[in-house]
This record gives sequence, C-alpha cells and structure tokens, in this order.
Amino acid sequence: MQFSELYNYSWPPSMLAESIEILAKKAKYISKPVDIPLQFKNIEATDKETLTIWIRKIAEHVGIEAEPVEFLYSDIDDMLYKAAPALIYLPLQDEQRFLIFFKGDKNRLKIITPENKVKSIPTDFVCDIITYEIEAPFLESADNLLLNVGVPKERLHKSKKSIFKEQLGSKRIHNCWILRLSPGGSLWTQIVGAKIPKNIFTIIMMNIIGQILMLLSWFIIGKGAFKGNFDPMWLYALTLLMFTAIPFQLITTWAGSLMSISAGEIFKKRLLFGILKLEPEEIKNQGAGQFLGRVMESESVESLALTGGIVAIISIIDLFTAVTVIKMGIGGWLHTFILFGWIIISIFLYIQYFRKINDWMNLYQEMTNDMVERMVGHRTRLAQEDEKDWHNEEDKILSKYFQLSEDLDKVNIKIHGIVSHGWGIVGFLGIAYLIIIIPPASKSLMAVSIGGIMLASQALTSIVGTMSSIVNITIAWKQVGPLFTAANRKKYKPSSFVISNNDLKKKIDEDDEPVLAAYDINFNYGNYGRSIITNCSLKISKGDRLLLEGPSGGGKSTLSALIAGLKEPVSGILLMGGLDKQTMGIDEWRKRIVIAPQFHENHVLMETFAFNLLMGRRWPPSNEDLEHAEEICQELGLGELLHRMPAGIQQMVGESGWRLSHGERSRLYIARALLQEAEIIILDESFAALDPENLYRAMNCVLKRASTLLVIAHP
Repeated sequence: MQFSELYNYSWPPSMLAESIEILAKKAKYISKPVDIPLQFKNIEATDKETLTIWIRKIAEHVGIEAEPVEFLYSDIDDMLYKAAPALIYLPLQDEQRFLIFFKGDKNRLKIITPENKVKSIPTDFVCDIITYEIEAPFLESADNLLLNVGVPKERLHKSKKSIFKEQLGSKRIHNCWILRLSPGGSLWTQIVGAKIPKNIFTIIMMNIIGQILMLLSWFIIGKGAFKGNFDPMWLYALTLLMFTAIPFQLITTWAGSLMSISAGEIFKKRLLFGILKLEPEEIKNQGAGQFLGRVMESESVESLALTGGIVAIISIIDLFTAVTVIKMGIGGWLHTFILFGWIIISIFLYIQYFRKINDWMNLYQEMTNDMVERMVGHRTRLAQEDEKDWHNEEDKILSKYFQLSEDLDKVNIKIHGIVSHGWGIVGFLGIAYLIIIIPPASKSLMAVSIGGIMLASQALTSIVGTMSSIVNITIAWKQVGPLFTAANRKKYKPSSFVISNNDLKKKIDEDDEPVLAAYDINFNYGNYGRSIITNCSLKISKGDRLLLEGPSGGGKSTLSALIAGLKEPVSGILLMGGLDKQTMGIDEWRKRIVIAPQFHENHVLMETFAFNLLMGRRWPPSNEDLEHAEEICQELGLGELLHRMPAGIQQMVGESGWRLSHGERSRLYIARALLQEAEIIILDESFAALDPENLYRAMNCVLKRASTLLVIAHP
C-alpha cells in the first residue's frame, strides 16, 4: 500500500465532526442524523490537547463519548484493532490527518474514507505510520546493524520491529481516541448493543422447544403406560427426545450467562456514572452507614435482577404451558379458571408480603446506618456517652426488628404453603369433583389433567422465588434508583466552543480582560432560605493575590464554590476571560478554576500518594508529572514524609494505608491544587493546621506556583 493512498483515505480536522457522526452511525451508536454547529466545521488545532477537547465536544454533541487512550509501543499491534471504533491521529509533517476505523483484526483494519466508503488496509502499515516519530532517530543505525550481521533484506523489516519492541517497548503512544456509548445515554441503545434482547429471545425459544420435547416425552410415557407395554420404537423415540433436550438446555444456560454478564456491566457502569453526576449538596449530609447501605443494595439489585429475570422468563413459559395442558384435560375451562383464581390469590398474598418486607427493610437499613455510624464515632462515644446508656436505643430497635421479622416469616409461610403446595391439593380436588360429577371419557384426559397440575405446581414454586426477588428489588431500588437515574442528567448544555489555555491567556493579556468577573451575584440555599450572598460584584485580574477574611458562616466558602462552578447563583453573571459557563462549558470552567475545599470536605483516597497528588491533573502520569509532584512536595515541606514512606511517592495512603497527620493532609491538598496549573487557585482555610515554619514554606510555594490566587482565612 502506498502512503499517498492512505493519505486519501484520511480525514482533515475540519471534517472531524462529520467523521465522528459517520463512525457513530456505522457502530450503531446513533440512528438519526445530527445537526453539526458551524464551530465544529472550522477546527484549527495546533496541539493534541486542544484536539482532544474538540473531539470530546463533538462526540458529546453527537450523543456518545470519545476517550483519548495511550498504549505502550510494544502493545500497538493488539491495541490498534481492539480499540475500534476509534480515530487514529496520523503524525504527518505538513498537516494533521485522521483515520477512522470501526472494525479490524491483527492483519486488516476496516476504515471509512471521506467519500463514505469502507476500505480494508493492512494493520502493519498503519502501525508503521503511527510509530514513525518514535522510530525515526534509530532507523538508520538499526538498518546498518542488521545488514552488517547478514540479515536478508526480505527479513529486515520484521527483525527491525523485533528490536524496536525490545528497546522502545516502554514508550507511550497518544494517537488514538476511542468512541463508545455514554453510560448515561440511551439505556435501550446500550441494551441492544449488548445483544440482551437477542439472548432473551434465545432463552424463550429454547424453553418453548424444551417444553414441547417434555410434552412429547410425557405422551410417549403415557401411551406406553396405558397400553401396558412399551414398543421398542417408542422407547428409542423417548431416548432420542431426552438426549435432544440436553443441547437446548445448554444453549439456554449459555444465553442466560451472556445476558447476565452484559446486563451487569451496563448496570455497574451506569451506577458509577450516576454517582459521579451527583452534586455535593445531595450527599454531603449522608453518613458512612447510608453509603454502605447503598453499596449493599446495589449488589442485591444486580444479583436479584439477573437471576430472578431468567427464572421469571422460564416460570412464565412453564405457567402458560400448564394452562394449555390443563385446558386440554378433563377439567377444560373450569379447571383453567380455578388456576387463574389461584394466581389472583397469590397476587394478594404478595401485596401483603411487599408491605411487611418494606417495613422490615427500612428498619434493617436504619440499623445498618446506625451500626456503622457508631463504629466510626466509637472514640467520641467512649468520651462523651455514659456506658450504661450505650444500648438503650439498640434494645428498642432490636425488639422492633424481631417483631417485624416474625410477621414477615408468617407471611412467607403463607406464601410457600398456599401458593406452592396449596395448588396441588386444590388442583387434585378439582379433578376428584369432576370425576364424580362428569365421568371421564377416557383415562388419557385424566392423565393430561394430572400432568397439567404438576406442571402448574412446578411453575408456581418457581414464581414464589421470582416474586420474592421482584419485591426485594423494588425495596432496594429506593436506595439505588436515584444513583441509576442520575446518570442521564443533562444539567448543562454541551458547549460547542473550545478555547485552549494559550488562547485564553492571550485573550486576557491582549484584551485586558480580568481573569474572573462577577456582577450582582446572589445566592441562597433553597427557595425560602436566608440570602447568603447579596449583590456581590468583584474582578480578579491575572497575577492577583487576594485574601478573603470574615467570620464563620459569613459566606466565604459559598462565594468560593460559586466562583469555582460548584454551585449556581440564583441571579447574576460570572465571566472568565469574558466568557460565561454556558459558552465555555462547565468542565472547562472547573479545569481553569481549582479549589482546595475546607479540610472536612476534602479527602485522601485509598490509593498511592502519587494518585492523590495527580488525580486532578491526569492519570496515568508521565515521568515529568511525577518529578513535578515531588518538586512541589519538597517545597511544601513534605520531603521528610516521602523519605519515611517505604515506597516513596508510590506509597499507599488512605484509611488502611499510610497514616498522614492533619498538617500533612493539608499540604497534600495544596499540592493537589497547584499541580492542576489552573488559571485561578482558591485555598479555603488550607493553612489553618500548619505550624509557623511549615506555613512560611507553604506560602512561599503557593505564591511562587499559583498564577492567580485567592486565599480564604479567618481574621
């Protein structure tokens, strides 16, 4: 393949929006055309960071996600075709070009050309283009080395690649963006993409075929029993039917497993995505016990929904088969109406069960929350609460819990006794009554009725477990539902405007714009709360060092949260470089204004010290990122801490990791904010826990590193 041919297959940046839309359609992520704003058709980007911003915004506008990925040089062969659908950046000297591909293997990639045609190109050729920049300094020396040792020319390329994989294998490549469905997007599209309807259809069809085979087996057994002997041919037929049922059962199990895995993946992704969409105000008043309860209930919902869903499908098929068989038996429609009546009675019992288990689950969650909160606050309890009063409330709650458990057990006994086993008695009594009043025309009809009763009893027994799962899911959904539904929130309209850091700095410098300007900002908590911020106006220019002082509860932290985009003002205008949040986009706004909240609202995650430092910058970090982080830590006086930790900056910290003092945590939060290199750094009481020596060092570091600084402190 010639390079000029690959060039003709590639796309310029000005056609990125069109290429992403076409690729999304080809991957079946979207079904309708998307209106492309004019801004997306005139893209001029000089660096990959700005290109990534453009690609993400275009993908967001289309309704999907675009994630930049990096991979090692040694893994490029495997990663390239596994990344589909994706965009590949071609490092050409004169201009930027992109390949878009939607499918591939180790030998060929299927790409889409600007003429909207599908072409198949060699994977190795694309790898050579992508890795050229890394290999270029070593190509001549590698060729000379291999020729000098006598490697034939036809094997030269393969041998050279083997050497490069060994020597350059740890080099990272940043030339790919993967397209995927957003976890918060259309749930039905995700379900279809995971082939869940196909698996459900397979389960239904395999069970229907299984039921037909079972009825045929019953027919053969009944025929032989009534004749008093088995014809060898019928016996062979029975054996064949039994063996035929085995592959259908295996296919059912396989389809059920695939459905469970796919549905579980969608559920977990959407749940995590929904958690990240929650606003701090929604969860800041909840304790560790409530969070633990939500985690436990999410596990319950997933396991019960997946196992109960498959059992429900099979049980319903069994029940319909039972109704059909009973109708064909001696009782006919009368016996069928008795079964329907029994199902109605079962529904009323489950309504009673739902009410009881709802009360039981609410108390159970309250007890879990109380237990965890008491564990977390155990030291405070030892210091402040009299030992003889420790268990007063616990005894009352336990007594109520035992009473509710007893009531729930009684309802459970009724359900299992009446629904599962009671039908057998009622069904056989119905046959006895019909035998007395209307003698059967043949023994075969009586046998059919008995088979129908047994099949209905089996189906009702399965439904008992299924209904219990449905009721438990309904209860658990009260905890999990808000997280799941939060995934499709669209509080802010996606911005079609992109401005790089360099462009923003240039705009501020040339137009003499303030970095941030606020005009008549008002804010209050709730519709009827008192006003916290009233008619506040301010301007922050580049290089300003501002100190905001005031009493507790005066609104200092609220103002900083408004500036950082964590809260929305009731009225007023906020501008950064002359642009509002709707124009810039909330994500870009929060990247350019970074806040280190007060100590109780900031956290050290149970990960490495490096992760806690660089989590707001990028991950995984480059060597330069790690060196920069260590340099700032030294300036903040954390060098001794890094020296003490066995793994240095890679030491695990957090609740069960390395213990950090109050002052060390405060400096970690300061370093985390500085490492994001934002236009404005806001430090909310970040120096309160530092002794004079460390305070002096931290202030010098902050004044040196922060472009524009706002410090909040008490007088």
